[in-house]
Amino acid sequence: MKKKDAIENQEKLLEQEENLKAQAKENDTWMDKVRRLIRENKLAAVSAVIIILFILAAIFAPLVAPYDPAKQDLVNRLQLPSAKHWLGTDELGRDVLSRIIYGARVSLVIGLVPTAISMTIGTILGLMAGYMGKTVDFIIMRFADIMLAFPSLLLAMVIMYTLGASLINIFIALSLIQWAGTARVVRSQTLSLKEKEYVEAARSIGVSKWKIMFRHILPNCLPSLIVLFTLNIPGNILSESSLSFLGVGAKPPSTSWGLMVTRGKAYLFNDPVLALAPGVAILILVLAFNFFGDGLRDVIDPYLKEQ
Repeated sequence: MKKKDAIENQEKLLEQEENLKAQAKENDTWMDKVRRLIRENKLAAVSAVIIILFILAAIFAPLVAPYDPAKQDLVNRLQLPSAKHWLGTDELGRDVLSRIIYGARVSLVIGLVPTAISMTIGTILGLMAGYMGKTVDFIIMRFADIMLAFPSLLLAMVIMYTLGASLINIFIALSLIQWAGTARVVRSQTLSLKEKEYVEAARSIGVSKWKIMFRHILPNCLPSLIVLFTLNIPGNILSESSLSFLGVGAKPPSTSWGLMVTRGKAYLFNDPVLALAPGVAILILVLAFNFFGDGLRDVIDPYLKEQ
């Protein structure tokens, strides 16, 4: 009888947890969070609009760009900004504005894809390390410490020199150098969450450890992961720009902002727009993601909301 009563009590705790989650969702919807973001953090709201505009420009680049970014016009090379070419032309006579618009595609993809891959790997390993503990925790965290011990840019350069310069290899390099930070964040939260009553209740009634990790612990880590995702994207964009500047990033015919800065540095004194225009685009997008990530954290973090 005692065992039966204990199981019933644990089931009630789980049911109460689900009810509390459902009630929280009803009381604070995503639209409420958006309104709160706009009301309390104007800078983050403006940053979100800027990010959306960059994404739309990249998606509809053929409709937005005034010229074909690959079309060469050697007669009109290195033209200064004018009514015909708002940001001038490069060393091959290509329209700089069109190349920046198309370059947003590569830069955004490089920001998004490696971030998604690295965070998926880091989240799974962080959950395993935090919940299983002991040997699993030791192995994963020591491997993460080794990855964090190397300067990220230097490690990315080694990977790129080994694999060769290409877009796919950039994805691999940036994914490998970032998963460790995510794993440490998720592990720390898992260590705290696995001691909660609803996790102990699930464990006591025989719920598998994998279901506990992904059904009960992971959803409570999502707010931090969403914020971390928005903050890691600009880091990848800057890393790609640095790799391109050092000659191991994206290669032609790809049109990335980092590659444009690299090509434009040779004409920095004669035609500074070639390097400054894509550099300003990188600056604006990186700042927008950083400000938006900070504002998003303030909105979706329940602890900050209580304060």
